[in-house]
Amino acid sequence: MKASAPTLNNSFLSKVKSLGLVSQIIIAIILATLLAVISPDIAKSFSMLGSLFVSALKSVAPVLVLVLVASSIANQKVNSDAELKPIVILYLIGTLSAAFVAVALSFLFPTSLTLDIVGASANPPQGLGEVLSTLAFKVVENPISAIANANFIALLAWGLGLGFSLKHANSHTKSTLHDFSEAISSIVRIIIRFAPLGIFGLVANTIATTGFTTLTEYSHLVFVLLTAMLTIALVVNPLIVFLITKKNPYPLVFTCLKESGITAFFTRSSAANIPVNMALCKKLDLHEDTYSVSIPLGAAINMAGAAITITVLTLAAAHSLHIDVDFGTAILLSIFASISACGASGVAGGSLLLIPLACSLFGINNDIAMQVVAIGFIIGVIQDSAETALNSSTDVVFSAAASHHLTK
Repeated sequence: MKASAPTLNNSFLSKVKSLGLVSQIIIAIILATLLAVISPDIAKSFSMLGSLFVSALKSVAPVLVLVLVASSIANQKVNSDAELKPIVILYLIGTLSAAFVAVALSFLFPTSLTLDIVGASANPPQGLGEVLSTLAFKVVENPISAIANANFIALLAWGLGLGFSLKHANSHTKSTLHDFSEAISSIVRIIIRFAPLGIFGLVANTIATTGFTTLTEYSHLVFVLLTAMLTIALVVNPLIVFLITKKNPYPLVFTCLKESGITAFFTRSSAANIPVNMALCKKLDLHEDTYSVSIPLGAAINMAGAAITITVLTLAAAHSLHIDVDFGTAILLSIFASISACGASGVAGGSLLLIPLACSLFGINNDIAMQVVAIGFIIGVIQDSAETALNSSTDVVFSAAASHHLTK
């Protein structure tokens, strides 16, 4: 009889692991909410779990940005096929358009977040001129200091510089850099596996401290995110397709949402959805030599959903801190969000971990930015699924539109 206890425990743990990360996070949110209602004092004692999770994200994010950007550029395969250029241009236009839509909706429906700003600091810039001046000085910071100070602007610049400098390095050097990037990404994935515990601590402490008003904030944030993503999927993308094909774009758009978007929504991985997209392209009778490259490429750089997430959450942080954002700075944020989003693929929570980079444009302290990242993980059950569905289905939409244009 004594030996049965470990067996039961192992069986329980196996069942919990088999649920998957999304289900575990949902359960964590429900349990944390119940605990906060039943015993607020006990719920507050679990705040350490949330603090540890946020601290772990803070420690790995700077290194991730530097290594990921350098590796992705250095190992980028240069393809001279002219047929890919229109598709790549569409990917970039789509991602930038998504950031613009996110800015517009963030101004129309401003979101305020409950953040712990005790001991944190924010130095809001006074207009676009100061933003550009601050950027110039941040770019030239020593990379070691940039990692220690979480200066994401400098890390992005160093990552770009190292990446382009190593594009012509020998294959062994590139392979080593790629392996290092994979190692850092693996550490991120390990941290993300503890997200249910971290979110349990964050939600339990937040509801016990502030009540259910915070959940209203989260629902408003999700509303803005989903509205932006639906606007891109059902208005902007069809408009782009119509301008290219001069035909009704909705049959193509709805087909891609149905056969690619739904699958991507549940797998939450553009990379995992590549076989689905390849099969859909074949069904649409696209040129195999083109889509066999454009679909994997789109999974890496076509990140409209990520651009929306980065922009909306960054502007929510700025609004929460009563930072006035002028039009010029908002446009600059859109460009930064689009560039950052292109590097978010293949990393669990990649778009969320790039939020501090955008927050730094407004002088928002890294401690505050990481609190926003943690909120992103709480709503990630919906946000990440919708983001992936938009990203992956758009890969096929633009590949098909560009193919039609080339065969006219």
